[in-house]
Amino acid sequence: MNTTTALITGASGAIGKAIARQLAQDLSYQIILAARNEKKAEQALQEIIQATGNSNVRYELVDVSRRASVKALVDRWKGPLHVLINNAAAAPRRRLETPEGIEMQFATNVLGYFWMTQLFSDILKASAPARVVNVASYWAGGLALDDLEFKRRRYNNDSAYRQSKQANRMLTVAFARRLKPFDIAVNACHPGDVNSTLSNDLGFGGSQSPDAGAKTPVWLAKNLIGQQQSAKYFERLQAVRCRFGEDTEAVEALYRICERYGEKG
Repeated sequence: MNTTTALITGASGAIGKAIARQLAQDLSYQIILAARNEKKAEQALQEIIQATGNSNVRYELVDVSRRASVKALVDRWKGPLHVLINNAAAAPRRRLETPEGIEMQFATNVLGYFWMTQLFSDILKASAPARVVNVASYWAGGLALDDLEFKRRRYNNDSAYRQSKQANRMLTVAFARRLKPFDIAVNACHPGDVNSTLSNDLGFGGSQSPDAGAKTPVWLAKNLIGQQQSAKYFERLQAVRCRFGEDTEAVEALYRICERYGEKG
């Protein structure tokens, strides 16, 4: 049996765990749960193995808001990676910074996706055909290229979240262009309005189950369209026009800004 290796960030959270469990139901998949908290990661691991009977599941500890942590994960990685699902997100109610001095929501939700994709790119290329699925949102907009860390604007976690999800959709296009020659597809999606820690931090709650929210990311990870299509944004298993990804100048400007964070993270 050919094994497909999938790595899911934020895998101990509501949507991430549901994505991992749905993928693990296919016993040809090896699932790696990426999480910050070891206790939660271990609990998610046991839940998934018990629910699916797939013992080919493990976890890796990583803080995607810190570039050094992502690089350490890449450096210790063994074997191929066929599917990278960037899902980890945070929405702190007050402005926080990482130890490197980067605003926390931007570092986690934007640079985390950027660093995971950029630093894993050589492994993805060696594993191709491969794909990257970015869990974004329809709740997106308000990105300010000159104030991505809310140093000038008053911090509001909803505004910062909307900006980060716009950035995810833009970076999807930027990476899709760069990785297309290597048979790596990069797509973004809205998972649904799931009741989670994050949605509650934003004051939304959410009406959908984690399993419903996982449906589109899992579909992009497994379905042929997720490999054939790239640089696209999906909602409810359908490609939807993304005006943010069409602004080539802004897309490339954002990519260059993220690139400049380099070793700072």
